[in-house]
Amino acid sequence: MGRTRSPSWPSVLKPDMSPLWLASALSALSLGALQAAAYDNSRSDNLAVYWGQNSYGATHLSDSANWQKSIGYYCQDDSIDAIPIAFLNVFQGTGGYPSINLANICNTDDSGVFPGTSMPNCTFLASDIEYCQSRGKIVTISLGGATGAASFSSATQATAFGDTIWNMFLGGTGSIRPFGGAVLDGIDLDIEGGNTVYFDSFINRIRQLASGAGKQYYVTAAPQCPYPDAYLGTVLNAVGFDAVYVQFYNNWCGLQNYDNIWAWDFSSWDTWAKTVAVNPNVKIYIGAPASSTAAGSGYVDSTTLVNIALEQRGNYSSFGGVMLWDASQAYANNRYDAQIKNALRIGSGGTTTSNPVTVPTTGATSSTRSSTSTRASTTSSTTTSRSSSTITSARTSSTTTRASSTTKTSTTTKPATTSKTSTTTKATTTTKATTTTRATTTTTRRSTTTARSTSTSSRRTTATTSTRTSTSTAPASTGGACSGISAWGSSTTYVGGNQVTYNGHLWTAKWWSYNDVPGGPAGVWTDNGAC
Repeated sequence: MGRTRSPSWPSVLKPDMSPLWLASALSALSLGALQAAAYDNSRSDNLAVYWGQNSYGATHLSDSANWQKSIGYYCQDDSIDAIPIAFLNVFQGTGGYPSINLANICNTDDSGVFPGTSMPNCTFLASDIEYCQSRGKIVTISLGGATGAASFSSATQATAFGDTIWNMFLGGTGSIRPFGGAVLDGIDLDIEGGNTVYFDSFINRIRQLASGAGKQYYVTAAPQCPYPDAYLGTVLNAVGFDAVYVQFYNNWCGLQNYDNIWAWDFSSWDTWAKTVAVNPNVKIYIGAPASSTAAGSGYVDSTTLVNIALEQRGNYSSFGGVMLWDASQAYANNRYDAQIKNALRIGSGGTTTSNPVTVPTTGATSSTRSSTSTRASTTSSTTTSRSSSTITSARTSSTTTRASSTTKTSTTTKPATTSKTSTTTKATTTTKATTTTRATTTTTRRSTTTARSTSTSSRRTTATTSTRTSTSTAPASTGGACSGISAWGSSTTYVGGNQVTYNGHLWTAKWWSYNDVPGGPAGVWTDNGAC
């Protein structure tokens, strides 16, 4: 099937041009010369890295040489253990079939579609995927994203969708196989909106079909760090998951607040894994941005992240490893993925450790916190109770546009470089556009752009309820700039951008907040001055 492509694309990114390294590697594989250890989900030093959305390209439009490469490019060494392909962003599209968008690598505009569907033909990736699997890595399909139409109207529909995904991507058969003969290793849920009712029926159907297969299939999820996740919380409690890639960024409970016992909540997820999860052996990962431009907040340098991971591994037996967003960002950031994996592996040695280490790098990296800071293991005794709220966010999926000129603005917490005016030939590069109101906010998690397709990404936020109490009484709002602004309330959940009055001042929330007094030690509120 023919493909059109923008003439502005550098040849290194053309999806139908198989690089020489892959041809050579596959030749070696055919001779039985390539050996790799099989993926082991029970380990505590695994590294999962998302691929598919060209996140680096979203914030480095002029540096096309470092844009996302074909998936096999990231499988040449043993740094990465699991690769979720992002994203299957349409559940029921043209002809009732789902659709995927892999930014600059494969999309409906440039790769053609299967007849009667909006599913792009990405069969040229089959050899890449199989090469990655031959290297001992698992490759899964991640469902959802910022624009994902993620909902089912009934258990019957959800079950039928399980059959569809099985036949398209996993161990089934059918005329529509986006990756050709390549058989993926499972599914990942990155649900950003919609209604997750009946998702248990979908996953149970996948599990049922996999039970009679000749290989192992995995089910993972990527909730936000506030526990429980607003969209995935009930699903996580209802069915068995093999690993949960908790996103500790773009939230107050992110890595930037690791030393704040009121914020960092890995212990809550560990408790869930041991007391609530259907699968008692589920592994919990620390999800992190792979560079400072990969997320709005939560990026820390490799030494800092490794020391956090080692400490959590020493304290919590559910620890499974680290997840990064995304491959393109990690490779451009001095192989951030290899730095993390090597240190986790060094620290492993058959036993767990929380001893601080220094990660060698080939270039400078920035950090928002000390690289050797530690926390007492008593953190696990901190108890918090949490509830969900209606904050919007998302990891992105890509959507394609043909407009010749687009201007987008962003009022979210994504890196400053994401607000752009882009004029291109036959393509628009769009960073996410989100509008913050007093009731809701959008925090960006992953944004990607392509020269031919536009990727937008953000991540949902959920609410958490802290057991801290406050006896402060908020005064009535006064006139002027505070006119019409409600007084702060200790029992109200706030999200980034919400405004309140307190002690005669106007305050704006930086992120999700519950029972955090304006001007208090949590640092949640910005003082906008007296009313």
